[in-house]
Amino acid sequence: MSSLARKPVLLVPACNRQLGDHPFHIVGKKYIDAVRLAGALPLVVPFAQPEELDALLDLADGVLLTGSPSNVHPSHFEEAVHDSALPLDTDRDAWTLPLIPKVLARGLPLFAICRGTQEVNVALGGSLHQAVQDVGRYRDHRAPAGEPAAVQYGPSHDVDVVPGGLLSEVVEARRFAVNSVHGQAVNRLAPGLRVEARAPDGLVEAFSVAEAKGFNLCVQWHPEWQAAGNPVSMQMLQAFGAACRSWRDRHRTAIP
Repeated sequence: MSSLARKPVLLVPACNRQLGDHPFHIVGKKYIDAVRLAGALPLVVPFAQPEELDALLDLADGVLLTGSPSNVHPSHFEEAVHDSALPLDTDRDAWTLPLIPKVLARGLPLFAICRGTQEVNVALGGSLHQAVQDVGRYRDHRAPAGEPAAVQYGPSHDVDVVPGGLLSEVVEARRFAVNSVHGQAVNRLAPGLRVEARAPDGLVEAFSVAEAKGFNLCVQWHPEWQAAGNPVSMQMLQAFGAACRSWRDRHRTAIP
């Protein structure tokens, strides 16, 4: 069997973007690079109908929920849109939100980043701050406007890892610097979620589903950004990849 055939397959949802007169499904290259750093093969899913979700998960050894410029539509947590100028992606909402409980119920490894993290919280019954900068007790967590990507994705603040959780097992540092490019974040944490890290202002920066059967880690920052040179990012991706390989070994029949 070839080395490619032995790698676990990770589902990666695409976002939806209008380019000129034509709609496109897109995924940032940095997320695909992160999948490969985890030792896996990406399977990009542009969109899925409800009846297709189980068939897609039958192909998967793990799921990576990416970040995105778009936000989860606030109707999913019973709020009106706070700022109509910000992008939404209701097509992505329509299938990733029902996908998430299925992933967790199967025990498939799950790694969620930024919007993906917000999707998990909302899908499980939580809510979001639509504008963190307008909540008095929090700092502005958005990237500096007009700066190049290297500045926007540069270190912004530390996070403190909560002892005894999954993140504390995965990363060696108890405090480390992260980037910060989000305007939305966890408000009400969904039932059953365990805080894994907080920003200095107390904002939830990472959580997991405590009683889930499989590896799951949801982070608000962007560990995929230049991950190969970031020891903390690599520790998370390697732990995720190991969980996906373990799933594959337990559930797949070896190819002769």
